[in-house]
Amino acid sequence: MEIRPILSALLRNKTAPLLVAIQVAISLAILTNAMYIVQLRQEASVRSSGINDEASVFHITSSRLQRKSMDDFKAVLQSEKQILRAIPGVVSVAQTSQVPMSRSGSRSSISVDRLQTLPSTTVDNYNTSDSLVKTLGLKLIAGRDFNPDDVLEYDPREQSDLRPRVVIVTKAVAKELYPNEANVIGKSMFWGTGNDSDESKIIGVVESLQTTEAESTGRFEDSVIAPLTTVRSSNTYFVRVEAGQRDRVMKEAESALTKAAGEPMIVRMDTIDNERFKRYRSDKALAWMLITVSALLMLVTASGIVGMSTLWVAQRRKQIGVRRALGARKVDILRYFITENILITTGGIVLGTMLAVGLNQLLVSQFELSKLPFQYLFFAPCVFWILGVAAVYVPALRGASISPATATRGA
Repeated sequence: MEIRPILSALLRNKTAPLLVAIQVAISLAILTNAMYIVQLRQEASVRSSGINDEASVFHITSSRLQRKSMDDFKAVLQSEKQILRAIPGVVSVAQTSQVPMSRSGSRSSISVDRLQTLPSTTVDNYNTSDSLVKTLGLKLIAGRDFNPDDVLEYDPREQSDLRPRVVIVTKAVAKELYPNEANVIGKSMFWGTGNDSDESKIIGVVESLQTTEAESTGRFEDSVIAPLTTVRSSNTYFVRVEAGQRDRVMKEAESALTKAAGEPMIVRMDTIDNERFKRYRSDKALAWMLITVSALLMLVTASGIVGMSTLWVAQRRKQIGVRRALGARKVDILRYFITENILITTGGIVLGTMLAVGLNQLLVSQFELSKLPFQYLFFAPCVFWILGVAAVYVPALRGASISPATATRGA
């Protein structure tokens, strides 16, 4: 089939095809970026926290009304850990200063050289007096875990600041600090920049440990574990239990801590599963909203093509009848309308692809979104081509079924 006559016909009545092409372009640009954002959100919501078997770990916090002295704080800390460890089904307990994906915690800037003008990165601080590697089941890929001698005690009421002598970093942090080094064990990192910044030695590297914010992109694994215990009015512990024992242990842990306290206190606890759910709840809601909007856009686009094709079939009944009388087959009429629609859709796809790239560039600059992968610019046009053919097929088939006598009599 020659395309030139079809193009000539479209150019003579170009308003409707132009509107449909613009509709296709806008829909494609929005759909492509929306689906990419949905994919990123979905990938983020299921990525590993670094904790092995999240269903066997929960965290519990005991809060008292007043801060105690360092000696009293240490006594309470040891007592509460012993109480938790004595509960049947508990495998390991470790004190922590914060919880992954909880969106509550502290961060610090670190660098590899005191003379740096700007820090190398910003990390989440997981301070602990125990082994988070053991309790969370973190994968230690280099170096060693902390020894009891590594743990420092910090009372902010008496000391202005205290930094650990040694730290364990995630693989992501190790790469950001020393991108060209295969082994960072024994190397230094500094807390902040400047001549007075404190130095810590890297003694271990874990595969991953998500930050409290668990950013959707970028530095979601920039965490540093420090052997440091700080006097606080509340203590938080990770508790690892035997498989299937978590819910029972949680109830017994709350009861045991409250009973042994001997003073008013508040006990809060939650599972890692629920922290993940709360952290990514808004991302999933956004994903579903984008999917809904994209589906509606495709429905509107398909409706526009169906409407335009139906109108053209009605307007061309005489033309169709004449062509059928001159020997055109049904498949020739069907092919004509499908080819015509493909030309219109292709125009919209070309414009839409450019709009999609431009929209992605805007999102990259404003929201730290990564660049649109090439495969999206390949599959999205295919979807609209299929959508266009499917939308025009029924009206075109209806037009192809018009007999020459009926068409010419009704004209």
